[in-house]
Amino acid sequence: MKSHNSKNCLSRRGFLQSSLATGAALAVRPLWGLTDGRPSGFSHRSMAFDHDWQFLGKAAQPSQPVTVSLPHTVAKLSWQDWNAELWEDVWLYRKSFHPLPDSKGLRTFLKFEGAMVTADVSVNGTALPQHKGGYLPFSHEITSLLKSQNTVEVRLDSRFQNVPPEGNPKGPHSVDYYLPGGMIRGASLYAVPQTYLSDVFAKPVDVLQPSRRVDLTCTLDSASGLAHEAYLEAAVFDGERAIAKARKALSTIKPGTTDISFSITGLEDVKLWDNDNPHLYRVAVTLHVGGKPVHDYRTRIGFRKAKFTVDGFFLNGKKMQFFGLNRHEIYPYTGYSMPERVMRKDAEIIRRDFNCNTVRCSHYPQHEAFLDACDELGLMVWEETPGWGYVGADKEFEDQVLQNVKDMVRRDRNHASIIIWGVRVNESRNNPLYIRTTAAAKALDDSRPDSGSMTYFGDWKTTWHEDVFSYDDYHQSDDGTVQVTPPLEGIPYMLSETVGQRTYTAKGFDNKYRRAAEPSMQYHQAIYHAQAHDRALAYDRMCGVIAWCAFEYGSPNNGYKGVKNPGVADVFRIPKLGATFYQSQVSPSVRPVIAPNFYWDFGSMTPQGPGRNLAIFHNCDRLEVFVDGKLHAALEPDRKGYPHLLHAPSWVDLEMDGSSHPELRIDGFVNGHKVLTRQFSSNPAHDQFAVAIDDSEIRGDSIDATRVTFQIMDKYGAPRFLGGGDVKIEIAGPGELIGDQTFSLTESGGAGAVWIRSTRNATGLITVKLTHPTLGSKTVRVTAKA
Repeated sequence: MKSHNSKNCLSRRGFLQSSLATGAALAVRPLWGLTDGRPSGFSHRSMAFDHDWQFLGKAAQPSQPVTVSLPHTVAKLSWQDWNAELWEDVWLYRKSFHPLPDSKGLRTFLKFEGAMVTADVSVNGTALPQHKGGYLPFSHEITSLLKSQNTVEVRLDSRFQNVPPEGNPKGPHSVDYYLPGGMIRGASLYAVPQTYLSDVFAKPVDVLQPSRRVDLTCTLDSASGLAHEAYLEAAVFDGERAIAKARKALSTIKPGTTDISFSITGLEDVKLWDNDNPHLYRVAVTLHVGGKPVHDYRTRIGFRKAKFTVDGFFLNGKKMQFFGLNRHEIYPYTGYSMPERVMRKDAEIIRRDFNCNTVRCSHYPQHEAFLDACDELGLMVWEETPGWGYVGADKEFEDQVLQNVKDMVRRDRNHASIIIWGVRVNESRNNPLYIRTTAAAKALDDSRPDSGSMTYFGDWKTTWHEDVFSYDDYHQSDDGTVQVTPPLEGIPYMLSETVGQRTYTAKGFDNKYRRAAEPSMQYHQAIYHAQAHDRALAYDRMCGVIAWCAFEYGSPNNGYKGVKNPGVADVFRIPKLGATFYQSQVSPSVRPVIAPNFYWDFGSMTPQGPGRNLAIFHNCDRLEVFVDGKLHAALEPDRKGYPHLLHAPSWVDLEMDGSSHPELRIDGFVNGHKVLTRQFSSNPAHDQFAVAIDDSEIRGDSIDATRVTFQIMDKYGAPRFLGGGDVKIEIAGPGELIGDQTFSLTESGGAGAVWIRSTRNATGLITVKLTHPTLGSKTVRVTAKA
């Protein structure tokens, strides 16, 4: 029996993609064909282990088991008003299983991608080593424990405990985000040969030179040693075509783990990975024993050079700045327990809708499906170890931080999108521990710099141990606008947070940018974000800004009914006014944008209309604004106030009598040509109930899910301020609702969402009917496929 951390086990992506199909269907979408470039005859069996778990509730008093699939949350949650007491207990999961087919003579492992917070796993009554920490994978070898019929039991301790990001004696309120318990990611069962490839780090080197190569560090795990003639064969594939190969003969392999290093050359013609052209290659390494292939490991890489210097940040030799947002992985209804499709959607929103080139995974390693999507979309990533301000006062806590850093780097170092490691606990003070975490990260991956967010400078020249100084900058000028601290001398410098809920005209973080808040409050958000990015761009040495933040999230601190509101989108990932700035920062050749930072409304809160000195974010050369068909204003971008932005906003006064329900039209011009017209109605009598679904198809496996959004809009499709009413949601077909059957749009400010999950082993059409009390019903459909 052997317990493994992530060093000694294949990643979920790695082993699922390198497995043979042995009658067990894989539960994730492969990133390339399983047979591409593959020799035959591999001794590897694997299957998803996500289905048919029995959830027995609290371990102290088990209840009647309920069949669930992973990921799973222990508590029933709505989208707000969370209470940590709902999940802070010890919970019990069980599952029966048979050995994998044709696995006699192989070694069998059980792997969990994430379990919040501490997992005690047993197989057939034998306890396996305890695992602490919810965000990183762990595995156990269970070969010696297997019978013809087996039972695995997981006792999951989801109480607040001495494990980062928890541990602070002040309790749950000491962490800025909720930590709902559960088996928050998937699980799998796999069998491998007695000697197998447990890990491959494929590191592109000298990327900008014709002599570029891939340096491989291949970890062989052997139960009893390997005396036969053996070798490793490696290849880089572009699609189905092998573009370069290498071979490494192996001497006698002893029991345990052995790292083997060699390189693949002949890569003169590869395409570089960047934000606009994120070209990816796959690397396959095969272990041959006695002249036969017995095991392989596959991963994806991109060729890019991300360099932080005292003069700024360079990607593939081109100077640029980060334009980014922080992301929490917390969702309504499920906490962290959403499937891969939903995780990938977040990356699409941040990259494609908000035009960001960078995201920070705050404040923990996030789902690998999210990172896969970042690889594919060209979205650069800062990934950091779990934590929030507290380093702990004992060796056990510090050792856990160190182990988390190691596991994070091992799991994710092949992702092209990751350009920096966060090896410090978020916003913590300098500590000798970070000498150890920095050294550990560099020992495992010397191709990336490291950092950690700071809220003070202090004696950084003598106590700072990382490569890039990153500052959480929340301060203002005397006039109450956003201010940015100049870069420190002699070290690469960036902003890892800014804006958030900071009250820039006073002290504190009290700006709650709720969709249901007063319009004047909502108007501030996009303007502050624009100010932060513009001020940072003024400093040529600044590496960039990752602002706070993309999405609202569940938090016990400074929120509204348990939801913290700094996101430029709400918890449902629906953009708020705060997103208008980000939506506009794209070339008009990609898509022209006109995004008013206001509601065209003459209701009780805005009887004279939106007001004066209003921002319109756009990417046009000129705007023309019409009220009831008459030219009201011709506007130019405010290059004086925002000289550094890719596209500056324009300003307009729209204070007037709205009793006649005037209509607003904005025309946008580029190079003298009208490229876009947007219209807005102030007459609520013509409002519509808009419903949309993200995907037309999902897998019929009881795991996959897609989002259904609903919103009150005017007749032209613009969001209506404070649209209300209780929406009733009904589902027919092989699907189930993740969300509330009755949803209060009044509470959410006029927009909301639920997710639709498939049911087990059922295919067909899922129909979702949403009914608004005054605006009627809408129906959307999704097909569950095998």
